[in-house]
Amino acid sequence: MSADRDPAAAPGLRERKKARTRQALSDAAVALFLERGFDAVSVAEVAAAAEVSKPTLFRYFPAKEDLVLHRFADHEEESARVVAAGRRAGTAPLDALSAHLLDGLARRDPVTGLCDHPSVLAYLRLLYGTPALVGRLHAYRVRSEEALAEALAAGTEGDPLLARLAAGQIVTVLRVLAEENTARIAAGETAGAVAADAVAAAGVAFRALREGLPY
Repeated sequence: MSADRDPAAAPGLRERKKARTRQALSDAAVALFLERGFDAVSVAEVAAAAEVSKPTLFRYFPAKEDLVLHRFADHEEESARVVAAGRRAGTAPLDALSAHLLDGLARRDPVTGLCDHPSVLAYLRLLYGTPALVGRLHAYRVRSEEALAEALAAGTEGDPLLARLAAGQIVTVLRVLAEENTARIAAGETAGAVAADAVAAAGVAFRALREGLPY
């Protein structure tokens, strides 16, 4: 462990085991859903494939849809964390979010839409081709907006409504940029071919946000 790492921040053994179990359950479910379709696979079949009981599965995932959207769980408060970290470093929220997006594009992070790995493309087809999953994804985005609004308002005396409006615009911009990249790659372009346009679009989007938002 490095000297500058806070030992208290590291997850304990129990938490790591729970995280591995959640990941294994999600992976087993997604594999079945990709093979047969989300609606054609029951929760009981997922539990059997993962060699756990249905009650055990539901302790980790309250709804069938969450088995797929587990991959979005870590991103739910990502923008809020970026804003908070940026403030600690003296970086304005929009500057921190813009830099984080550009880094994600450079790394071909799937959440940016700029990723053409076959497994990612198959997952996105499953996600956006299943109405129940699209509906559940909306709930994740709402919680992301709420977390970001709290982060924007933290430590300021600004209007909470303005922070919520700003969060809604930022989350929507990130979604639209990712969907544009995803659509082009789904149509046959490679991530490399889309990358320059994706970076340019991010610049245009955040320039518009900076001109209209006090963050």
